[in-house]
Amino acid sequence: MARGDKRSDLTGLGAVVLRDRLASGALRAVEVVERYLARIAEVEPQVQAWAWLDGDYALEQARALDTRRQAGRPIGPLHGVPVALKDIIDTKGIPTANGLAIDAGRVPDEDAWIVARLRAAGAIILGKTVTTEGAYMHPGKTRNPHNAAHTPGGSSQGSAAAVAAGMVPLAIGTQTGGSVIRPAAYCGVVGVKPSFGMIPRTGILPQSPFLDTVGVFARSVEDAALLVEVLTGHDPADRATEAVPVPRMLDVTMAAVPVTPMFAFVRPPGWNEADPQMRAAVEEVAALLGEQCFEADLPGLGEVAAIRQRINFAEMAKCYYGIERRGRDQMSDVLRAAMDEGKAVLARDYLAALDWRTLLNAALNPLFERCDAILCPAAPGPAPEGLEYTGSAIFNGLWTLAGVPAVTVPLFWADSGLPMGLQLVGRRGDDARLLRTARWLMAYVETGAEGGASQ
Repeated sequence: MARGDKRSDLTGLGAVVLRDRLASGALRAVEVVERYLARIAEVEPQVQAWAWLDGDYALEQARALDTRRQAGRPIGPLHGVPVALKDIIDTKGIPTANGLAIDAGRVPDEDAWIVARLRAAGAIILGKTVTTEGAYMHPGKTRNPHNAAHTPGGSSQGSAAAVAAGMVPLAIGTQTGGSVIRPAAYCGVVGVKPSFGMIPRTGILPQSPFLDTVGVFARSVEDAALLVEVLTGHDPADRATEAVPVPRMLDVTMAAVPVTPMFAFVRPPGWNEADPQMRAAVEEVAALLGEQCFEADLPGLGEVAAIRQRINFAEMAKCYYGIERRGRDQMSDVLRAAMDEGKAVLARDYLAALDWRTLLNAALNPLFERCDAILCPAAPGPAPEGLEYTGSAIFNGLWTLAGVPAVTVPLFWADSGLPMGLQLVGRRGDDARLLRTARWLMAYVETGAEGGASQ
């Protein structure tokens, strides 16, 4: 998808608009699926975002949903809206290979919790998107939709690229380090990593249970809010989730802000190594906000990247033990090295690393008393050239470890024509407020600060 692409057909509609038209009968689900399949036929040869796609199966779901609506039966909040799933999310009767050679052809017997939730909401499972090997670093086949010579990021690369290329309005990924926020930034879409524990992970390949978080991709903040709300819930099988009321994510996101938001501009570890264009862009937004933005320091975070990696690798060594026993020789060198490093982590060091989530949130809470969101880069710059390296998660791992919500908004363009993303971070559990703030900021920046405050 080129810069400035403004498709006027169905694939240019946002998910919220699409949902409303489908619910009213102005559109049929079959029409929507047919147009998205046509779009996929146009761009998939270049982007290569799909690990599994069956147009007949998608149309079968659409026809059933159209029949349901025509019969006057109740419809769900995602009635007829196509959704793509990262290929580590189990789907009954549909291949789920986890990006692993040893799992090629694997077909689960049950849907993941979130897939069952999507079906109950009336969503159409359009297909499975490419992930990196075991959702780690060894890349898949996907290309960046803006320039095929550049990476789309990882590990949710297919989900981000499919949304950016207009092949699907909504997609689901996961983040253990930066696997939602970074590819969203590289591909120029909205990416949301909710608070840890909001969305159940049962039926999703576990890599690091302390860190693994389900996230979403969309072309607008409100579309992302719609999907997050549908996916949020309690599953007793996932002890990270709680039996609490589901927040009205979309309503809050769409509401006018009660007061002009306040932002804290943070230069996180790695700032000095970021692309000068990225640093200048974030500083420009901070300056544009004027008195509504203040600079803040977060000292003592030099160890955070190593701490998050220690947890990730130790838990990966445990979670992927069975996979390794079945076929270590079929793993990449990079995955084997990470697992070997995880096996060497001492129990005392692992347990001490787990304490950092509490420590980080204790340090962040006073800052969130003064601001609605933290501003920082979503990635060090635009997507790197080449496909072997999926980019650095230096600006993401801190927030994943803390378990706080984060969102990428595609506000910037590099001189190369590639997108760059601004990251907003909120207090843990304050996801709806963060999304409302992100939507306000996008309007504020895009209008040059004229009229943004009323959004």
